Amino acid sequence: MKVAILLLSRYWHWLTAFILSVITLLSLTPLPSLPEVPGSDKAHHLVAYGALMFPAFISEQKFKFALMLVFALWSGGIELIQPFVNRYGEWLDLAANICGLAIGAVLGWLFAKIYSINAD
Repeated sequence: MKVAILLLSRYWHWLTAFILSVITLLSLTPLPSLPEVPGSDKAHHLVAYGALMFPAFISEQKFKFALMLVFALWSGGIELIQPFVNRYGEWLDLAANICGLAIGAVLGWLFAKIYSINAD
């Protein structure tokens, strides 16, 4: 497990860029109807944005909270754009996204402490 965490802390920026790209693509792709997947829509938002923030908080980079703010603003922008691409923008989705960012940050920070990744 420690090897995986160390790799994640080293390549966090690539994984983060990939996750952000997937979230953006899935959020802005016009669909005739939402696909049936297990779990609630808000839970999906929570998990996606938690996964987005987790690698940054494992890493040793110093701009974690600025990055968190950028992701929150990005999420808000997506919610504002969605009605223009045949999707629904919701304030509760934005709240779930921000909660996911916070949970991902806390979990990333805890994993970094447990595995002695950084000295924050």
